[in-house]
Amino acid sequence: MNYSQLEPGQSLRYDAEAIASYYRFRPWQVIWRAIAVVWLFGNFALHLYWDKITNRELINQPKRAREIRKIITTLGPAYIKVGQALSTRPDLIRKDFLDELTKLQDQLPPFPNQIAFDIIELSLQRSIAEVYREFSADPVAAASLGQVYQAVLHSGETVAVKVQRPNLRPQLSLDLYLMRLLAGWLGPWLPLNLGHDLSLIVDEFGLKLFEEIDYLNEAHNAEQFAANFAGDPEVKVPVIYHQYCNNFVLTLEWIDGIKLTDLEKLEAAGLDADNLVRIGVTAGLRQLLEYGFFHADPHPGNLFATLDGRMAYIDFGMMDQLSESMKETIASAVVQLINRDYEGLARDFVNLGFLTPDTDIRPIIPALETVLGNAIGESVGNFNFKTITDEFSALMYDYPFRLPAKFALIIRSLVTQEGLALSLNPDFRIVEVSYPYVSQRLLTGESPQLRRRLLDVLIKDGKFQWERLENMIEIASSDDSFDILPTARLGLQYLLSEEGRYLRQQLLIALTEGDRLHTDEVQRLWSLIQDDIKPQKILDFAFNTFRQISAESVAALIPSATASR
Repeated sequence: MNYSQLEPGQSLRYDAEAIASYYRFRPWQVIWRAIAVVWLFGNFALHLYWDKITNRELINQPKRAREIRKIITTLGPAYIKVGQALSTRPDLIRKDFLDELTKLQDQLPPFPNQIAFDIIELSLQRSIAEVYREFSADPVAAASLGQVYQAVLHSGETVAVKVQRPNLRPQLSLDLYLMRLLAGWLGPWLPLNLGHDLSLIVDEFGLKLFEEIDYLNEAHNAEQFAANFAGDPEVKVPVIYHQYCNNFVLTLEWIDGIKLTDLEKLEAAGLDADNLVRIGVTAGLRQLLEYGFFHADPHPGNLFATLDGRMAYIDFGMMDQLSESMKETIASAVVQLINRDYEGLARDFVNLGFLTPDTDIRPIIPALETVLGNAIGESVGNFNFKTITDEFSALMYDYPFRLPAKFALIIRSLVTQEGLALSLNPDFRIVEVSYPYVSQRLLTGESPQLRRRLLDVLIKDGKFQWERLENMIEIASSDDSFDILPTARLGLQYLLSEEGRYLRQQLLIALTEGDRLHTDEVQRLWSLIQDDIKPQKILDFAFNTFRQISAESVAALIPSATASR
């Protein structure tokens, strides 16, 4: 069989209609697969029930954990992907099950070496000896979609050679077809209010799964990801060797690292787990809010800690792209949530597509306050993404919310990242890293769009919210890398621009309320604001007025203004 070629009727891209047309005339394949799935999970459910009625639940826990892992492994790649996502949730899955599901990340049964070698040679149209000087006799890791060999190029570089499992597309197509059928049948009966057909979520999953098994697409993703993090001393991305890549074979730089879940090895290597958590969460936020190009499957099998303390990403199959508007609105929504501005949050939900533009948000605002206010708790530190998603699910059922298909991947990415962080530090709170980053992102944003988002957060009902600015600066400053001076510089540039006219007026009102300026100074400043903007005049005035005030006193100006109000 020519493993390097697509089978008849197969495509590199996911096409739900084409798959449905293919299996509509092959009902026996669908029926046999459905029987296999129901039989395996049905037997497992009966075993759990028998353990319960015979009071052997505790004794048989390890046995049942192994059983569910074997079932998922038997059912193949689509189900393994679900198991991998669950393996990162110590807050959802009990430890014995979690330990077994973790093995799905890189301890799956390999397929025969000879088939892998045939795929490599047929795909690259060259013998293994022509391409690689050395090649491991057996795979070093086997994952859901392929297996990895260690090799050395003739030029001397040590590389990882990723080879796709044979006949992968037919298996995925059949399982996705069944999932789509099930979504269509059960969707109306499930306690969900997604605002659209549940099958769209399956289609989004299928689309990304088919992108993940196109290794040329993964190579392109890796290079874009590397370009985004170029110069970042905390993130490592492997080099791609394009001349030895194909849709079914990927050759990339070998990364020596430690699995993030191996706490003993991390400690022995002198690596700080909390610092790795910070790097991982910050890198994830940068992907979502800065670059808009994010890793949708950051489970521990795809991430390693290098010996020099960097976070290494080694798999780039499941990625997605966000628009500029969506990035900015997500950042705004996080700040609105922490500030408990539920009216602003409701408007952000409209902009993100969770609510239609014609939705009356007035009755939704108190519901958001009740549900999300309880989820956040009295302290920002009590916030965690899992709690928010649980509380929000109830809200979606009672009000006209819908889940945009793209957000299924965003939520998967965030939940997986938080789950991984919790496995390293059970006391981790994602807001402790994310909110300072989001605050910095808004405070230092150079684009007009981000400045407008910041103003949306800081100005409410025509009043400038000094408390919020103070809170954002204080929280952003909790990160030692945050420098207030560039933020102040950007703020001054904005203040002097035509766009900042309204803010200048608000600032003048705040200063006069505190009686900080004398009458003649107010008149002089007001004339500068009312006239055509002359930045040098305002700068001269500012320096003459505040030249005797220390940097600390200027920083204290904001709290003083708050108190005076």
